[in-house]
Amino acid sequence: MSYPVISNKGKGASRSTLSRSRSIAAAMTIALCAGSALVAPLTIQPAFARGTPDSFADLAAQVSDAVVNISVSQTVADRRGGSGPGAAPNLPRGTPFDDLFEEFFRRRGQGQGQGQDDGPARPQRRSNSLGSGFVIDPSGIVITNNHVVGDATDVTVIFTDGQRLKAEIVGKDAKIDIAVLRVKPEKPLKAVKFGDSNKTRVGDWVMAVGNPFGLGGTVTVGILSARNRNINSGPYDDYLQTDASINRGNSGGPLFNADGEVIGVNTAILSPSGGSVGIGFASPSNVLQPVIEQLQKYGETRRGWLGVKIQAVDDDVAESLNLGKARGALIAGVDDKGPAKPAGIKAGDVIVKFDGQDVKTSADLPRLVAATPVGKAVDVSVVRAGKEQSLKVTLGRLEDGERQASLGSPRNNTPADRTVAQKALGMEFTNLNAAARTKFSIKDGVKGVVVSNVDPNSPAADKRIQAGDTIVEINQEVVNQPGDIAAKMKAAKEQGRKSALFLVANTQGEVRFVALPVE
Repeated sequence: MSYPVISNKGKGASRSTLSRSRSIAAAMTIALCAGSALVAPLTIQPAFARGTPDSFADLAAQVSDAVVNISVSQTVADRRGGSGPGAAPNLPRGTPFDDLFEEFFRRRGQGQGQGQDDGPARPQRRSNSLGSGFVIDPSGIVITNNHVVGDATDVTVIFTDGQRLKAEIVGKDAKIDIAVLRVKPEKPLKAVKFGDSNKTRVGDWVMAVGNPFGLGGTVTVGILSARNRNINSGPYDDYLQTDASINRGNSGGPLFNADGEVIGVNTAILSPSGGSVGIGFASPSNVLQPVIEQLQKYGETRRGWLGVKIQAVDDDVAESLNLGKARGALIAGVDDKGPAKPAGIKAGDVIVKFDGQDVKTSADLPRLVAATPVGKAVDVSVVRAGKEQSLKVTLGRLEDGERQASLGSPRNNTPADRTVAQKALGMEFTNLNAAARTKFSIKDGVKGVVVSNVDPNSPAADKRIQAGDTIVEINQEVVNQPGDIAAKMKAAKEQGRKSALFLVANTQGEVRFVALPVE
């Protein structure tokens, strides 16, 4: 199975065979005994909750029968050019040799037919891949990664005793990379339970069990290295990091705590080579369980939806909004058909608390909203104009909002064709007229003042503002003409502000806030 890899060599990085590094701390007990027989021995207990186990054999025996191999078949276009002598052998994906053969035959194919008609379409073929999974219900419910099953036409679950059962995909979710399968066994299966991932501490022992490189059931041990890792794989990133060796084929396998409970599902690795270098990531059980329950019940997800676009709050933005310190999630836009608009949430608000829970960073908000039931009325605390206020929002369903967004937005009238140019903050501005829309391919519906040129040595360039961007607001006040920008900046200077908050839209209408120094 092609294992997700975060690589510092880009998409063309090569993959190596198994390797790992590990460091295990030894527990120590110090006993101080007095010379007199009348004085009882004094024992200083270690600071560790548990000592180093003599062996992990009992734990491995306890859980291994519930861990399975996932074999997946799907029909794909034949990249290997048929079955002649120049074709690669039909090896299953996920074996230790698949990358070797793929690279070899890719190189042999270089220069053949380049820039020419490739002839008839290549035939379809069956592609096989391997991954891992685990049983959570003796009746036959199996968990794995979404990327393991993908668009599979056939999924087979292989057990440690050699039993092979065809599996039905009950539901899957790409956002947190999870899939629920169902098999029909003749007798109850060995199953494992989820544990509380929030109780696992950095430094605790963990065990990964899976099917690396198609080798079959493999046990590796390490510690929980870190929590709350964001690897930019999706909107709800909140990974556990471990140094337990996991590799390609471990995808979808469980990460156990010392009690044999599943606290995570192994999902990705950080590696320059494609093999383990001791940095692996698992989706935490507390994030997965609500989604797994929805997939089992409905066959799909039903996440809460607020209907806003957000961005991070840095120190400059915090200063411009009088927040005191960088915190919360800055609202960059509000969906016209979303729940936030009727509740009174506006662009420029900073959400600092959601349903009684603090929003420390912008990454917290999507997770909190998604985990909240659809239709629930929640209190949302926002900071607006330097003051905190509470609003009541009844959440919609995220999937409904995504379907609405796919229908597109209505067209709006463009401003008059009169062109006015002014300069400020190392930028040149003109009216957003028909000529400007055509020149920069600016989407209908975007309103404001166009940035026609940017000094590469200006603070605006440092903040990635570029020609074709549109200034929509300054300090949460709409700008319509180039002259408005100078006026807003003058007012900010008179108010003693160090920076002004610009709402900037790109040519597609996607907006973000940018804090620029007041000259």
